[in-house]
Amino acid sequence: MISTRRKPREQVRTRLGRTQEAARHGAEIALRRASVTADRIRPVAAERVLVARGWGAPRIRRAAQYVETGLAPRVSSFLSGLAHRVEPPGRDRPRRGAVVALVGAVAAVGVAGAVVTRRSVTGGSDDASEEATSADSMTVSGADVDERASSRR
Repeated sequence: MISTRRKPREQVRTRLGRTQEAARHGAEIALRRASVTADRIRPVAAERVLVARGWGAPRIRRAAQYVETGLAPRVSSFLSGLAHRVEPPGRDRPRRGAVVALVGAVAAVGVAGAVVTRRSVTGGSDDASEEATSADSMTVSGADVDERASSRR
């Protein structure tokens, strides 16, 4: 037959208290031993870390150079080729040549319209061209300058 009697609460509490005290005592001992061990190991570990860094740095540098010069161009060309294969075929768009020709024609018509408008504003006379001709005639050539300089002496 199964007994349903329980132990008195005082007994349970004292056992639990003793177990907790033993755990605290064990933790204190482990902490003291770990700190002593850490103090002994710290200088040796620091030296070994420096040795490991010295050993690893050239290898990491070599790996970086390989990735930069050997692997990266291959990966880049692979991805570029893959992009060309994955890209869907282009839609039928109007040719750029036709668009450029249309823009050029519109620009030419605009320039011609501006010239016609300017001529109509100035009254259709060529006063501006006469002024330009008279200004051109006043330009002195190199021979004229030499003649004037010799006549002043």
